[in-house]
Amino acid sequence: MTPLVEIRNLSKSFAGVRALQDIQFELLPGEVHALMGENGAGKSTLMKVLAGVYPRDGGEILVDGRAVEIDSPRAAQALGIGIVHQELNLMNHLSAAQNIFIGREPHGRFGWLDEAALNAKAEQLFQRLNLKLDPRTPVGELTVARQQMVEIAKALSFDSRVLIMDEPTAALNNQEVADLFRIIRQLQAEGVGIVYISHKMDELQQIADRVTVMRDGLYIATAPMATTSVDSIIGMMVGRQLDAFTKHLPDTTRNEVLLQVRGLNRGRAVRDVSFELRAGEILGFAGLMGAGRTEVARAIFGADPLDSGKIRVRGKPVTIRSPQQAVALGIGYLSEDRKHFGLATGLDVETNIALASMGQFTSAAGWVNQAALRQTAEQHVRQLGIKTPSVEQPVRLLSGGNQQKIVIAKWLQRDCDILFFDEPTRGIDVGAKAEIYKLLNQLAAQGKAIVVISSELPEVLRLAHRVLVMCEGRITGELSAGQATQASIMQLATRREAAPA
Repeated sequence: MTPLVEIRNLSKSFAGVRALQDIQFELLPGEVHALMGENGAGKSTLMKVLAGVYPRDGGEILVDGRAVEIDSPRAAQALGIGIVHQELNLMNHLSAAQNIFIGREPHGRFGWLDEAALNAKAEQLFQRLNLKLDPRTPVGELTVARQQMVEIAKALSFDSRVLIMDEPTAALNNQEVADLFRIIRQLQAEGVGIVYISHKMDELQQIADRVTVMRDGLYIATAPMATTSVDSIIGMMVGRQLDAFTKHLPDTTRNEVLLQVRGLNRGRAVRDVSFELRAGEILGFAGLMGAGRTEVARAIFGADPLDSGKIRVRGKPVTIRSPQQAVALGIGYLSEDRKHFGLATGLDVETNIALASMGQFTSAAGWVNQAALRQTAEQHVRQLGIKTPSVEQPVRLLSGGNQQKIVIAKWLQRDCDILFFDEPTRGIDVGAKAEIYKLLNQLAAQGKAIVVISSELPEVLRLAHRVLVMCEGRITGELSAGQATQASIMQLATRREAAPA
């Protein structure tokens, strides 16, 4: 079978720094080919070369067995190569149909835009995907999952036979992932080849036919997904043996209660939530998307107002009406959206580390002690193993795992004793995940009280000493580490309140 795409010995450099070297890759008709590697391995760079965003420096690309030049996104589209980026590229004020055909709109006899024809063409694409969506709907009114379907439809509107998907399920719930997989299998049946970039092993085992692993800009191996173990893939990705995981469960039942929450309520999102958190404990919050876990954390942190409820910190009643008050009480919150709420990505590493504690480096006259700030930042970089050329590097240029470590450093510098980690490893690779897990266990061993909110059940099971499960704003159960399994958590996560008679 002739591959849809074949990449041979491809190389790419930026300002003399080698990003890709002698890369091999092949995609067959009707195949889902997973592309894996740690952040910074070169996956996105390779796909941007294939999609015409970057020119290659060496090697060759063959489409249908024929060597081709892909010097622009338009050239890639003409060859039937489409890409759905992790950061969706849509205009919220335009309709779904207008987004799909922007710049290619059908016109009537006198040059007027033919809105009816535009919507009809979009409807044909949606029917092909078995997608019930009004093409006239403004994209800004759609869920992230629906917006992603619009992006897929847009790629298919160019008669794409190759579809690149970069972390397509990062912001989707289980049902939306199932819908996406249904569409992927349908496209497979039509002979479309799909390059699927993801860190989620369980998904790849469901959907991928083969996996290609990259590391540090190099091609490592290609293997059948069905017969390749997760440990083998991880070993190829990281090029080192990850620390064997042993769950140490110190007895924290006699430790001081640092945080006590009673009867928290906030509309339908948080309903009568109560729990305690002790020093040295990692408390897992599990549940499906929309269960109310983030809303609980934001309410305690003062980011959202409460309707009612009581909070005690170290046994003392407190009223928290703002994040500033929460921080003053020793509470830190690492948001699930680190780029919007955890970092100032345009600023450098050292400034981000000091964001929550700038007063420590500022004189009464307002002067910043730059030397002390730099020394402190460099200490955190060494302590947490943050990979950066220097503390002057803009945060936006670092990988997701290193950005997450900078957010952690920010709250460590503030010396918070109570830390909420909301989706701490979303969008970061397995090697960085292992480092974050190790760090969380170290913080707990130092006596920090930690809440981990995660949609990845293996992550909750790996980290938590206790697990609280939420559904529709309520805590539906508590499980000890010994009781907690994926099945027991899911049972509680779907325990909806009985509908009124």
